[in-house]
Amino acid sequence: MHPLDVVKTRFQIQRGASDPNSYKGLGDCFRTIFRNESVFGFYKGILPPILAETPKRAVKFFTFEQYKKVLSFTALSPGLALSVAGLGSGLTEALVVNPFEVVKVNLQANRDSFRVQPSTFAQARAIVNADGFGLHGLNKGLTSTLGRHGVFNMIYFGFYFNVKDAIPASQDPRLEFMRKFAIGLLSGTISSCVNIPFDVAKSRIQGPQPVAGEIKYRSCFQTMALVYHEEGCLALYKGLIPKIMRLGPGGAVMLLVYEYVSGWLQQNW
Repeated sequence: MHPLDVVKTRFQIQRGASDPNSYKGLGDCFRTIFRNESVFGFYKGILPPILAETPKRAVKFFTFEQYKKVLSFTALSPGLALSVAGLGSGLTEALVVNPFEVVKVNLQANRDSFRVQPSTFAQARAIVNADGFGLHGLNKGLTSTLGRHGVFNMIYFGFYFNVKDAIPASQDPRLEFMRKFAIGLLSGTISSCVNIPFDVAKSRIQGPQPVAGEIKYRSCFQTMALVYHEEGCLALYKGLIPKIMRLGPGGAVMLLVYEYVSGWLQQNW
């Protein structure tokens, strides 16, 4: 799945046809990376997601359950409460993953050979030494990350559980598995389509600026407006195909694992 993440980032940071590093399409992007950076180019920035994955998923699902419990005491309808709990879990998750995302995007945007590229820890050190830990350094683009994860989880959990409850369960285990997988696939796909403008803004802010030493992309909505004005509406959806290819099936698998593990724990603990 990581190669699709690298391709997504490359599409999101390119600035239209006038960009000298612009890719003609998905196939051209894969071919160019392979030709210029070898197969290892598809695994640039893989360590930050690996380091963040366990705490990220733990925070995502643990906080979702906690927000769900708290919201059960409010006047919100059960369906809306699921979406609001998802929003809360996404915002909390974003606070955990943002520093890892800053390092990852910088590594993925680097078009040098994998052998001469700085290591993950060297890249993190360089960011901290230059700009510190704050909103201009290791936590750059935090607002965009909050938007990306908050919107994604709000739709992801809200759509999945509301639709799953509305469609009758099957007594056949295989059909029930396929029912849940299909709903999870739709959840991941729709969430990706809705939150991608935040993702594009995040990549522009956290990645290299067009002119060294000048900050063009400063904040989430300023970046969205600038991209829209200079490159058009469709530019806010750059990288959508590789994102769906990764998070559609990936999101379905994640929800299925969560459901079955959660069910097993409730039965046995």
